Amino acid sequence: MEEAKAHLQEHGWVKIPCVLTENEAAHALDRLWKAKEASEACGEGTFQPILDPNPSNVRVFYLPELDKLFLDMLTHPTGIELTKSLLGEKFLVSNFSANIARPGSQSMALHSDQSIVLPAPWLDIWAVNVVWCLTQVTKENGATLYIPGSNKWTRWEDVPDNAPELLVPFEADAGDIIVLDGRLWHTSGSNTTKDEDRAILFAYYSAPYMRQLVNWTAKLSGEFQQALSPELKELFGLSHVGYVVKGDLRYMASQYPGKPNGEPMGI
Repeated sequence: MEEAKAHLQEHGWVKIPCVLTENEAAHALDRLWKAKEASEACGEGTFQPILDPNPSNVRVFYLPELDKLFLDMLTHPTGIELTKSLLGEKFLVSNFSANIARPGSQSMALHSDQSIVLPAPWLDIWAVNVVWCLTQVTKENGATLYIPGSNKWTRWEDVPDNAPELLVPFEADAGDIIVLDGRLWHTSGSNTTKDEDRAILFAYYSAPYMRQLVNWTAKLSGEFQQALSPELKELFGLSHVGYVVKGDLRYMASQYPGKPNGEPMGI
């Protein structure tokens, strides 16, 4: 794990094999297709023209409310430990969705996860994606493509004109996870096979002071929220407690004598 954390810190990604067994991955895939049906029954579209060129990419959003299995995956120790290694002890789940690339699906736009939610410069890591592979992932069936070293880019001007020529695939087996630094530039690949799906899940975590992609307070039913553990409520940003940057808190405490470091300041 320490080697994995070091690789993630330096290169902006790391692959961990066999986090799920082959049978567990197949079971999760079956539950994903059922979640797609449940999502569509609730009126949620599974094709997003803003993201994908054609409906061969199947998108399933809001996975935690669709099946408890996906809620459990959000807190899997391996994904959580690697996320903590980049974001620290406190972070939020910003989104948890699926992308099933069916034959004929095409690539989306090149991006980094931080570049689409925060303006440049991206001087630190404020987002992490844990990618769950539920099928074998190959270049031919639409593997995520990334640019090595791009986690060091800090602004749009750093993206070279020949960026598409630098892309290489993340290939993996069913049950593997791939953890991505939010600054790593990547895109989905095209599925050029005739009869092979590529199904992956994206557990997207962010720093606790960032606005989440999903407003879970509005999305999740009151009954669902009440059933969550205190830890999960905090992870979804449903706790009444907010966060401040530790350095700022220490600075504030230094300006007001008598307030020990770490004690919340009343304003």
